[in-house]
Amino acid sequence: MRHTISILVENRFGVLARIAGMFSGRGFNIDTLNVAPTLDPTTSRMTVVVRGDDKILDQVTKQLEKLVDVIEIEDFQDSQYVDRELVLLRVRADSSTRAEIMQICTIFRAKIIDVHTGSLAIEVTGTEDKVEKFLTLMSQFGITDITRTGRVALPRAKEFATQTEKVEK
Repeated sequence: MRHTISILVENRFGVLARIAGMFSGRGFNIDTLNVAPTLDPTTSRMTVVVRGDDKILDQVTKQLEKLVDVIEIEDFQDSQYVDRELVLLRVRADSSTRAEIMQICTIFRAKIIDVHTGSLAIEVTGTEDKVEKFLTLMSQFGITDITRTGRVALPRAKEFATQTEKVEK
């Protein structure tokens, strides 16, 4: 089972190394990791995807809570969040395949971001499932380079509204 964990941390030197060290030191494998600042420049949000059962998740959470720089940990359940991944790839394309590649890009709402004689650079965003389907279709043309952000996630809006209502009361 895969778990998406959102970790709010102090935006300080070495925090990423300490958290990654905690994962590796305990034998937990990170599937994807994304780190970026929040609206508050003193904090960053880490989105970590890990594999394991609920026992593993519980261990990860308890270990993270012990770290000084960790402010908040949230385990996103399936219906509680929205997530996306960004992929940039370069695919072989010549005059006989270019139109088909462009048609697939249109269907998946992918963007062609760079054009060369024998290839196209493409940007696609979406859920992991959408991205995997797109990559499967592009593989028939020959993917020559790829980079992925990993999953980023955000709580659904109704949770945000609930928190806002509490503040207003």
